[in-house]
Amino acid sequence: MIAGLRLAVTLLTVVPVGSERVDRGTARAAMLLAPSTGLIVGGAAALVLLAGDLLGLPGLVAAALAVAAMAAITRALHLDGLADLADGLGSGRPAAEALTIMKRSDIGPFGVVALLLTLLIQVSALAAAPDPAVAVLVAAVAGRLALPWACRTGVPAARPDGLGALVADAVPVRAALVATAVVVVAAAAAGAGAGGLGGALHAVAAVIAALAAALLLLRHAVRRLGGVTGDVFGALVETATTAALIALTALR
Repeated sequence: MIAGLRLAVTLLTVVPVGSERVDRGTARAAMLLAPSTGLIVGGAAALVLLAGDLLGLPGLVAAALAVAAMAAITRALHLDGLADLADGLGSGRPAAEALTIMKRSDIGPFGVVALLLTLLIQVSALAAAPDPAVAVLVAAVAGRLALPWACRTGVPAARPDGLGALVADAVPVRAALVATAVVVVAAAAAGAGAGGLGGALHAVAAVIAALAAALLLLRHAVRRLGGVTGDVFGALVETATTAALIALTALR
């Protein structure tokens, strides 16, 4: 599990913890522990928001800086995956051609639109959240809960190589359910600390919304591409994070 945690942090953040081994078992543990890396990403964003509050920055500016911090601490890896998947799916091409489009280093119109809208929604929702620091923590963790489910048993890889091939079909559904239960409890505790029972219920609803959005996108991506890739994982994280922020704002 320690090796899995180190691999999760290495893959999903810029924190230089390194990983001594990368095998199927370690990769499985890394995907199960992926939600915990949301504490690093969301924690960095929460610190930015708290600093912005101390400096008297407008909420919208502080939210934009917090979203920028999340992009920086993840090397914009998930945003890149979102853009690539949007270009691949938006092309309307068969799976093989769509996967080729996703591997290109450039970005197409679908990717640009997906990035702009996602970042705009994230910043706006975070600025409108009743407790932005808690909201970004819950959303960051909930967003990465998509990864155990994307790697669950029965979900194939779209390519024979890459991250998707390493972790696809690796996580038992029961383990994904356990990870979900842990995230729900943690989110409820964070929400309760900030807003009592109402805050706890809102946080749980945000996790559910995040997972539902991710599973819908995952189903569509697997149907179109034949499986998952690293880009699909990134897109799922950003989609789930955005859905969680929207839920936290809508339920204020």
